[in-house]
Amino acid sequence: MSNVVGYARVSRRDQDPAAQEAELRAAGAVRVFTDHGESSRVADRPQWVACLDFLRPGDTLLVRRLDRIA
Repeated sequence: MSNVVGYARVSRRDQDPAAQEAELRAAGAVRVFTDHGESSRVADRPQWVACLDFLRPGDTLLVRRLDRIA
């Protein structure tokens, strides 16, 4: 069985990821991993690592924009 999994990230702690999370859920994500205040320059963002660990063959990863994972 495949899952639709979302990943959201905000660069600063004072930003709110709620809009990203809502869009991902509306697009069908059953689980959303969110990093708060984690720069894209940090390679080991905790929720990104957890998201990659959670994904299984056949799953679909959703992001609002590619710069959230790049």
